[in-house]
Amino acid sequence: MQHELQGIQAFVKIAEIGCFTRASQFLHISQPALTRRIKKLEESLGTTLFERSTRRVKLTAVGRDFLPKARNLLDFYESSILSIKEMATHQTGVITLSCLPTAAFYFLPAVIRDYNEHYPNIRIRILEHSANDCLEAVLNGDADFGINMINITHPYIEFTPLVNEPFVLACKRDHDLAKKSLVMWEDLAGLRLIGVRKSSGNRLLIDQALEGFDWQPNWFYEVRHLSTSLGMVEAGLGVAVVPSLAMPTDEHHVLVSRPLIEPVIRRTLGLVVRRGNSLSPAAEKFREMLMKLWSQDNTSPWIGKFSN
Repeated sequence: MQHELQGIQAFVKIAEIGCFTRASQFLHISQPALTRRIKKLEESLGTTLFERSTRRVKLTAVGRDFLPKARNLLDFYESSILSIKEMATHQTGVITLSCLPTAAFYFLPAVIRDYNEHYPNIRIRILEHSANDCLEAVLNGDADFGINMINITHPYIEFTPLVNEPFVLACKRDHDLAKKSLVMWEDLAGLRLIGVRKSSGNRLLIDQALEGFDWQPNWFYEVRHLSTSLGMVEAGLGVAVVPSLAMPTDEHHVLVSRPLIEPVIRRTLGLVVRRGNSLSPAAEKFREMLMKLWSQDNTSPWIGKFSN
């Protein structure tokens, strides 16, 4: 890559000056070295860029067409490197993320810790939002990007999936359903269920999946936050249906979860960005680190856990 960039830099400078000798002096390299760079570039492109004579250097037709593209490429490269270097050394800034509360707890701490080690002067704001509010924050520019559910969509939003997780039953260890290895949705008939409010993305997914069934869940309690529903389960007020990520990662002294089947209902979480929006270098680097950890890291605890 570095050799190609050096060749493009040499090509632009020769085209601007019109002389190999003066261009080599400007670039502080010997004329034979400059000639080799141009030769390698022409070999790479498979065409001749200059018409050479003893008196002058002239661009070929292909060279004239390539010149503005080469200038744009160099400008982009130089500005990108400068931005990253500034960000990594002394630049301060703020990244704002809109995120579902469960995703904020499970997705972000490891990434934030790694990011802060590399870029200690850049602050991170996390807006814990519902699925709809998360989408609005990204659309309105209040957040650089977000972590949201795939079923909350908009034509101006691009979605990149990170993890696909099932909904599970949350109950106390001494509950009858805790004795089962798998729980069918029909097993919940007649029970007092603790669920999130109808306007939430999680509730919408569940209601749509169970729409054609002869029976419907008895959502006796409705709450705003999944953590509240788990607290009510722990207090013995009922059982709850929650995404798997909402359950405690370590073994809990009171709560257990059981897979819900027939049907298995899943939600897909991923990154949401405004279509066509360019992230700042700081935000783009954070996005890259997040994608690497949750999409490519084979040591992630979620790899394979939520596979179909």
